[in-house]
Amino acid sequence: MTQQPLPSWEPPINGTDAEQLVAAIDRQRATLRWKTDDLDEAGLSHRIGFSELSLGGLLNHLAFIEDLTSTHSLDGTELPEHWGDPRDPEQWDRIFAPTESPTEIYARYDDAVTRARTRIGEAIAAGGLDQPVNLEDPDRGTANLRRLLLDLLEEYGRHTGHSDLLRESVDGRTGEDPPDEWTTPWE
Repeated sequence: MTQQPLPSWEPPINGTDAEQLVAAIDRQRATLRWKTDDLDEAGLSHRIGFSELSLGGLLNHLAFIEDLTSTHSLDGTELPEHWGDPRDPEQWDRIFAPTESPTEIYARYDDAVTRARTRIGEAIAAGGLDQPVNLEDPDRGTANLRRLLLDLLEEYGRHTGHSDLLRESVDGRTGEDPPDEWTTPWE
């Protein structure tokens, strides 16, 4: 019996800590991207009740988090210029309420994921998960790459749950994972 290959976003059953952690993040990325896939402006801007959250806002926010994690938080590198100064409240509002077209929002997210996957992969190869990153707490010290990636995984877990509710309210799409035949745009 020939076994079907696993989807690229399926974590390995048996891998190193770094492989398992990166794969868990990739699975969340793929699930979020599938939950937001193929929507027009109305679908990406749809909200539930009094919440300001939308799928387009989540995509844009997570594109920002990908860039922040893989630049400034990782090694102090400046954020890509299109984010402006995230300390400016008007910029922060724009992160959650993008005004760009669906094509631009999808491209921004996909590009940010591609950049982050590359930079994080290079960092792991250069120094492993125990290396210090550019996150400090005056009372607790400097974080390591493992902590930074666990924070990214937590951010995805929270927002992937939001995307479940939002997408189901747009067109009824449900499911824990993308279908096996679905592929991510960054493959």
